[in-house]
Amino acid sequence: MGSQRIIRIDVDSPVPAYRQIADAIRALMVEGALSPGDPLPTVRQLAVDLAVHHNTVAQAYRDLADEGWLDLRRGRGAVVTARSTPRPSSGAEASFRQQLRELIAKSRAAGLSPQAVAKVLAQSSQIVKETQP
Repeated sequence: MGSQRIIRIDVDSPVPAYRQIADAIRALMVEGALSPGDPLPTVRQLAVDLAVHHNTVAQAYRDLADEGWLDLRRGRGAVVTARSTPRPSSGAEASFRQQLRELIAKSRAAGLSPQAVAKVLAQSSQIVKETQP
């Protein structure tokens, strides 16, 4: 995984770096860029590539392992696992709608037009359809 090209950290973001890393890796897995069995860079290597502390990457990997995305074993590193689709929690859709509203508001505040936002959403929907079995 060419981490320097695929994962970027926004140091000015209010989102902690470990969450940015976990979100980026999760997105790569959902998009199919990372498949079950693929190894991830070592914690130290990714930390060097992203210019963050190794504990930051370790936290991101632990969070992804807790979610069932990664298998972490000493001596073997982090490996992408086959993950079944979880059942949505009772408030998952409402939470998603709220997060989406906030993201759209941020994009509009950044100057993106409604058409640009809609185009990105449509492209994202296509990526999800292509990766589904």
